[in-house]
Amino acid sequence: MQLPEAQVAVLRAADAQEDRPITELAEETTLKPETATGAAFALEEAGLVAVTEEPTERLALTAEGRRYVEAGLPEIRLYEAACEADETGAAIGAVVDAAGLDGDAVDIALANFARKGYGEIERGEVRPASDADPDEDTEAAALAALAGDEEPSEGPFERLAERGLVTRREETRRLVGLTDEGVTALMSGVEAADRVDRLTPELLTSGEWRDVDFAEYNVAAEAPAVQAGRKHPLRQMADRVKNVFVGMGFEEMQGPAVDADFWIHDCLFMPQDHPARTHWDRFALSEPESIDELPPELVERVRTAHRDGVGPDGEGYRSPWDEAFAARLALRGHTTSLTARHLAGEALGDLEPPQRWFSVQKAYRNDELDATHLLEFYQIEGWVMAEELSVRDLMGTFTEFYRQFGITDLEFKPTYNPYTEPSFELFGRHPETGERIEIGNSGLFRPEMLEPLGVEADVMAWGLALERLMMLATGAEDIRDVHGTLVDLEYLRTEEVLY
Repeated sequence: MQLPEAQVAVLRAADAQEDRPITELAEETTLKPETATGAAFALEEAGLVAVTEEPTERLALTAEGRRYVEAGLPEIRLYEAACEADETGAAIGAVVDAAGLDGDAVDIALANFARKGYGEIERGEVRPASDADPDEDTEAAALAALAGDEEPSEGPFERLAERGLVTRREETRRLVGLTDEGVTALMSGVEAADRVDRLTPELLTSGEWRDVDFAEYNVAAEAPAVQAGRKHPLRQMADRVKNVFVGMGFEEMQGPAVDADFWIHDCLFMPQDHPARTHWDRFALSEPESIDELPPELVERVRTAHRDGVGPDGEGYRSPWDEAFAARLALRGHTTSLTARHLAGEALGDLEPPQRWFSVQKAYRNDELDATHLLEFYQIEGWVMAEELSVRDLMGTFTEFYRQFGITDLEFKPTYNPYTEPSFELFGRHPETGERIEIGNSGLFRPEMLEPLGVEADVMAWGLALERLMMLATGAEDIRDVHGTLVDLEYLRTEEVLY
């Protein structure tokens, strides 16, 4: 009987009395594991071997576990340093320094020192136990065994898992055993066939491809999963948003993620004692703490608007206004700071109506994390400058924009913003849950904002949430699955690619 070379090797290595793991057969035959697996499945299809699968649990070291294998467990390092310092007791700070411990490793060492009987810690002193033996530490021994690619049958693995030093991984173990037909084939004689497993340029140019015996491919055989690179679903959505706005005649804005409170809030006629401007809601910078320079004439006009208002009937906030506070730097809580810079002529110089601008960039807020809130998110900023704009223009723009994403069931709810009047919140219905979700905020900028910036035309503006647009367009129910520390990698790998 003639078989491909890999199948012959696996067949000869298989045993009729004992099922053997494919990994062992691969090592013995010097075949790649995937090649041995493919050969085993081909032999099974021919009835020469039987392949069985059994679930198994494999232990693996975490990055922290590997560090401790090299440097030693923190509690052992603390014990050894205490023994070298003074067997009757030494200051805890000195022992910690001698052990080379810092950060979380200090707390880990102190928590496990007494638990394992390495000694006592009283009144700021470390007293090592005279009968303790680090060489008998079962946790250290188990880590060393795993580092040596051993699979110890016993050990304190539950404790190591609780400490985050090992992980348990479910795997499928494949076993191969000879069948009676396989034994008969071996007894009758099996030799490797001169088969070719791929078509090469040499075979084509020489013409030998006409005479060679090509190996058959088992397209149903399992193969290692290959995770190819792909564009993040949220980035896909951002690109779609940009294409839609460009198609509607808009230009894209750019600007800094770190900016002065002046551009983030003061130019938007937001009072300096507004709750959103406290340290509870903003991410302030400590180095540098303030912007180098603000336009002095604009600063004075904004200050006057805050204190006294604008126009004959203006009142302002009648509250203190501090330029030093306005100059403080923070991560922008919304990308409307870009709009303020453009309207003031700071970004591109004076702009004459009509104008249409947008951006899709990150904003940062100290929100409570939930299915619709993260500490950072993408805001779809946009504004239109023209003469005699109305609420109908604003609503019509949203209707056209969201229609491009298949979203036609919009609701508008009046709301209050310091910088727009009238103001509207936008809501859309989630396609899976049926829940109404707030997807943005909008309005027409107030004279108290526009006049200090030198804008004489009307300006309508909005801030929309990219993540919530994605939820409505794709049916995603939790933005934490899309990005952030709890991201669902399987979702990112399998989410439909949109064009």
